[in-house]
Amino acid sequence: MTDALSLGLAMTRHLCATTILIAFCATALAQESPEQWFADGQATAAAAKRLQPIEGPAKNIILFIGDGMGVSTVTAARILAGQLKGMPGEENVLSFEKMPYLALSKTYSTNAQTPDSAATMSAIMTGIKTKSGAISVNQNAVSDDPATIPGNEATTLLEIAEQRGMATGIVTTTTITHATPAACYAHAPSRGWETDTALPDAARAAGFPDIARQLIEFPHGDGIEVVLGGGRSSFLPTNAEDSSQSGLRSDGRDLTAEWTKKYPDSAYVSDRQALDAIDPTETKHLLGLFNPVHLKFTTDRSKQDESEPTLAEMTRKAISMLESHDTGYFLMVEGGRIDHAHHLNNAYRALNEAVAFAGAVEVAMNATNERETLIIVTADHSHVMTIAGYPKRGNPIFGKVTYPGEPHEDKNERPDKTGKPYTTLSYANGPGNVGASDAQPAGAKTFQHGPSEYQDIATGRPDLSTIDTESESYLQETAIPLSYETHGGEDVAIYAQGPRAHLVHGVLEQNVLFHIMLAALEP
Repeated sequence: MTDALSLGLAMTRHLCATTILIAFCATALAQESPEQWFADGQATAAAAKRLQPIEGPAKNIILFIGDGMGVSTVTAARILAGQLKGMPGEENVLSFEKMPYLALSKTYSTNAQTPDSAATMSAIMTGIKTKSGAISVNQNAVSDDPATIPGNEATTLLEIAEQRGMATGIVTTTTITHATPAACYAHAPSRGWETDTALPDAARAAGFPDIARQLIEFPHGDGIEVVLGGGRSSFLPTNAEDSSQSGLRSDGRDLTAEWTKKYPDSAYVSDRQALDAIDPTETKHLLGLFNPVHLKFTTDRSKQDESEPTLAEMTRKAISMLESHDTGYFLMVEGGRIDHAHHLNNAYRALNEAVAFAGAVEVAMNATNERETLIIVTADHSHVMTIAGYPKRGNPIFGKVTYPGEPHEDKNERPDKTGKPYTTLSYANGPGNVGASDAQPAGAKTFQHGPSEYQDIATGRPDLSTIDTESESYLQETAIPLSYETHGGEDVAIYAQGPRAHLVHGVLEQNVLFHIMLAALEP
C-alpha cells in the first residue's frame, strides 16, 4: 500500500471526528459559522472518496457487544462523553463511530418481535436465528427439555476458531455464564441453566451439564485461552470454607480448581491485583472471576476498593495474551451492564457503562493492527429509552428540557401541559413509572439487583422542579408501569474496521454477522 493511500484510509476514519473535535470545545457555540460547517462537510466527503476496503483475510477478529446499546443509547452516550470533557456534547464522537463501515441489524428472534440476549447472541455466533431464551441451539430445541438438545446444537464461531487452531477469549462485565458470553461456548435450551442448582429436575436427572460446567469441560481445540468476567458463585461449591468464596454449586465441585488442573500453564484469579500480575508469556489459559455475580457498575466502583478490573483493563489483558498466537485469535468483549441499568430505568448508569464500553473499544483499536484485525462493534438488541423534548444545544443529557432562544440564549425549563418540567431522557416502560421518580430507590448505591429494591410506584407525574434528575440514583419516568423495563425491537447499528470490514453494509439479518466474520477468515 502506498503512503498516500494509507494516509487516505486514516483520514477517512478520523478526519470527521478530528476536525469537529478540534473545532468544538467549551466555547464552541460562539465559534461556529456557516463557512465552517460547509468546509468540514467538504473535507469529510473528500476523505470518504479515498476510502478503499482492506482486502485479504483477517488474522484476528474482535467482536464487541454493547448489550442493549441501541441507537438512542449510542447518541446519548456520545453526548454524555462530550459533556464530561467540557464540550456541548452533540458534536462528540465515540471511538467506534470513527470506523468506516456501518450497517443495521434486524434483531427479531424466531418467536419474538422484540428479542432477548440469548437468541440474539446465538444468531451472531452461530449464523442461524433461534427462539428467545435458547443458547446456541436451533429453534427445534424445546425450552427446558434437555432431551431435545442432541442434534440441535448450533456450532459457534468460537468453537470453529478453536477447531482451526486459533486462540480464543471471552471478556464481560456480567457473569461469564450470562446469555451473551454463554452463547459463545455453551448449548442449552434455557439461558437460566447457569449452575447446577438452576437446572430443572429432569435436566439434573439426565446429567445435563449446566453452563458453568460446559465452560470448564469445553471440548474443542486446546480450550479457551482467556475468560474474564463475573459469576464466581456458579463455579464454586456451597461448602467452601472461605465465605467470600462460597458458591452456589450443590455438586461439591470447584470448577476454578478444575480449570487449573485441566490446562497446563494456567491460572485462576479473582481480583484486579492478581490479574495485573499475570505474565502473558507464562500463562497460557487464564480464568478470572471478579465478583460472585455481575461486576459492579462503573459509577459504583469505589476508589478505596479496586478489586475489580475495568472492561478496558480486561480487554487489554486479553489482547496481550492472545496476540502472541501465530494462528490468530477470536475475542468477544461484552459491555453487559448497559442492559442491566436500562432495565432499571437508570439512564445515568446505563450511559456511563456505554462510555466505558467505548473506552474498551478504543483500547482494542490502539492495540491492534488494522490490516490484520477485524473489529466489529454492535448490540444484541435495543432498549426503550428515548431522547426527546427539543432541549437546547448542550443541555445536560440527564437534565430537564430547556428550549433554546435566539441565538443560544437560555430560557426557563420547558414545562408539560400541566406546568411541570420533564427530562430529555425517558423510557416507554419500566419500574420508574410516572410518579415514581420522586422516590429514591432503596439500595441505590449498589444497583446489583432488580426492581424489587424500589419503593412502591406512585401515580401521576411528579413535580421535578426540586428533583435532581442528574443524580446517579434518579430513575427516568416511564409511560407504562412494569416491574422491569423491556428491550426495544428496532434495528441496532453495526460498526466495523479492518480486513473485509466492507462486508458490513446495508440492512442485515442479525445472523449474517456470523457469516461475515467467517468469510473474513477465509483465504
